[in-house]
Amino acid sequence: MSKSARDPERLLQRLEWTVIRRLDGLLQGDYRTLFRGFGLDLADLREYQYNDDVRHIDWNVTARLQTPYVREYNEDREVTAWFLLDLSPSVDFGSHAKKQSVAVDFVTVIARLLTRHGNRVGALFYGSGVDTVIPAKSGRRHVLGMLHRLFARPALTRAAHTDLGDLLGTAARMLHRRSLVFLVSDFISLPGWTAQLARLAQRHEIVAVRLYDPLELELPDLGVLTIEDAETGEQLLVDTHDPWFRRRFKVQAERREAELRGALAEAGVDALELRTDDDLADAILRFVDLRSWRARLSTGGALPAHLGSNRP
Repeated sequence: MSKSARDPERLLQRLEWTVIRRLDGLLQGDYRTLFRGFGLDLADLREYQYNDDVRHIDWNVTARLQTPYVREYNEDREVTAWFLLDLSPSVDFGSHAKKQSVAVDFVTVIARLLTRHGNRVGALFYGSGVDTVIPAKSGRRHVLGMLHRLFARPALTRAAHTDLGDLLGTAARMLHRRSLVFLVSDFISLPGWTAQLARLAQRHEIVAVRLYDPLELELPDLGVLTIEDAETGEQLLVDTHDPWFRRRFKVQAERREAELRGALAEAGVDALELRTDDDLADAILRFVDLRSWRARLSTGGALPAHLGSNRP
């Protein structure tokens, strides 16, 4: 990350002009389409209308009246959001931009969108463990303070593999009030974290923000290369000119993709996928569209072809 990119004020100003203003225009100020309502108090029942969230259908009343009815809630005016940010060595990689830079831009944009409307945001930073906890507060100054804390962190040594279960377990112990949780990671981790994620999702609304680089999915023919494990520093000499090796790499990458998507779906967690060569605003808007269309599927709607996967 360049020196200018590590200046919190300059970074926030750049994103306010290039991303946040664009999202404001396209979302027409309705930032709440990024997440579901947090209201707990039942206000009323009414007949289902097109575009209503099917999760709010009252099935008992629907069965009794033979007509779909939905519950309306008095929503909390304030939302508390937490960013569980994976800053382990593997996110310090990218063939276009580094995954860490993409993560920082995403956190900055969403934090500012939320705090502009009076909501509070906090963060847990994970390196080789949870090393930073930033209490939830509101305001532009607080977002800048989060960035200052982020950029002031010392560089990590490559010593051990990431354990997302540690990050999720810490969050479960700390977050007592129902919150919106963004888990921002490349999900390169020791196994065992999926059970922790499912438990956390029972209480909180979670969005898994998955960072990845195209080279992690498919290798081009670049001849003989030295590949290094970003977490441990272990190196391996490979011949990418070998078509058998490239096919094997792609098959294994597709298997990992399927396992990850299955784990997130089983935990009931929506995923926003961010490529290192992606446009951040486009990725966020695809995610909003995908959530909207998924809510319509059970009413007979079809998922548009361009949303069959939320990656380009």
